[in-house]
Amino acid sequence: MSIAVDNAITVSDKAKKKVDALMADAGIAGDDSYFLRVSVVGGGCSGLTYKMDFDNEQKPMDQVFEDKGLKLVCDLKSFLYLVNTELDFSDGLNGKGFYFNNPNASRSCGCGESFAV
Repeated sequence: MSIAVDNAITVSDKAKKKVDALMADAGIAGDDSYFLRVSVVGGGCSGLTYKMDFDNEQKPMDQVFEDKGLKLVCDLKSFLYLVNTELDFSDGLNGKGFYFNNPNASRSCGCGESFAV
């Protein structure tokens, strides 16, 4: 199954730089078998929560994207919530960490870690 590029999950320059640093810290930088798995799980104060982890095992129904040389993978169910979403990273005074610019979210909580559609 192929997905049009305009429906992809993308990554900002800042997020790419931070993911690269985390992969180096984990000792998996340069290992092409590893990728960033993003998903949506139930929970959080708004009902749904984002989840990210490094993985090296693709599942049959996974959706695969590549942006700025970073391979991103998500399961099909999560992709329905993540269409056209950008992964970003903030290191500012208002909070440090990854966040998702998700046009599908109708509301998100104050901490920015959960959302509703």
